[in-house]
Amino acid sequence: MAKQDFYETLGISRSASQAEIKKGYRKMAIKYHPDKNPDDKTAEENFKKAAEAYEVLSDDNKKARYDKYGHAAFDGPQGGGGGGFRGGGMDMDDIFSQFGDIFGGGGGGFGGFGGGSQRQARVKGSNLRIRVKLTLEEIAKGVEKKVKVRRKIQADGVTYKTCSTCNGSGQQMRITNTILGRMQTAATCGSCSGAGEIINSKPNGADTQGLITKEETVAINIPEGVTEGVQLKVGGKGNEAPGKSSIAGDLLVLIEEIPHETLKREGTNIHYDLYINFSEAVIGTSKEVDTVTGKVKIKIDAGTQSGKILRLKGKGLPSIERYGVGDFLIHINIWTPQELNKEQKEFFEKMSDDENFKPSPNKSDKSFFEKVKDMFS
Repeated sequence: MAKQDFYETLGISRSASQAEIKKGYRKMAIKYHPDKNPDDKTAEENFKKAAEAYEVLSDDNKKARYDKYGHAAFDGPQGGGGGGFRGGGMDMDDIFSQFGDIFGGGGGGFGGFGGGSQRQARVKGSNLRIRVKLTLEEIAKGVEKKVKVRRKIQADGVTYKTCSTCNGSGQQMRITNTILGRMQTAATCGSCSGAGEIINSKPNGADTQGLITKEETVAINIPEGVTEGVQLKVGGKGNEAPGKSSIAGDLLVLIEEIPHETLKREGTNIHYDLYINFSEAVIGTSKEVDTVTGKVKIKIDAGTQSGKILRLKGKGLPSIERYGVGDFLIHINIWTPQELNKEQKEFFEKMSDDENFKPSPNKSDKSFFEKVKDMFS
């Protein structure tokens, strides 16, 4: 089923300002809020769709990409973990923690709506961060990496009891006097950190939060086309938090690219310097070249000049955002011998006055700057 246009989801036009986008989201969020529609799965899905649309359209960079490419801008592997766009993967806690203030309060409640319904927050464990190094070949095809992670998990045998400070709500209500009158605000309970429960008993070896440290092997599916500095997210593989209703943090994976010995990356394009000898340039030859996806045999025409660039379309790297595949650019360099024997020297001295050996560039031959310009056109 085709995904609904984000602008239609929020009931706004494509020329809407940021203020109109925020207003449209607030209207949809209030309409489908879980507190107003208890146990209504359809309303909950619409609530999530509105948050997904707002996450993109409220960010100028994401909005520009969406306006240009539509949903395809986020349909690649990065949509679930790299680059910060979570899309349909957002859960209710993500939405309330990220956009809760749009209702005018500090959390999921509406403030003045319906008497200020309270929603108990689920405590989330801390995130873990690791670095993963990749070769160009791995980046070209995508790869699964298995890494060992030391993370905190809830120990077996931990029991909990309701927090007496907040009576299990996870929040403490405060009344303050303002020039507008007495105002009621909600704050996270300091005794249970919002979990609504505290530890009743824990086994030996567990810390004060009832957690133990365990080493775990985590499989990370890295999509093709990632770039240096991209951060991927593996949900639920960070540290756990205390409490029966808590959720684990995330494992954040920072990508590092291992420099290649002979290839140089430039976005999705790959550059390679190919050296041929003078005789090969004169009479022509064929060469086998290693690209990031395998060996390719190329033909070099007779009379090839140094500096010529051969372009292998689609033999570069794929775009992580699925905008296509780059090219493999082969830069021809003619190797000039530095030492000659007597016969070779006599031959080239004789040929130096030959008409065929005198430089005679054609007007159609492009300059170095024109060649560079062509590479990026």
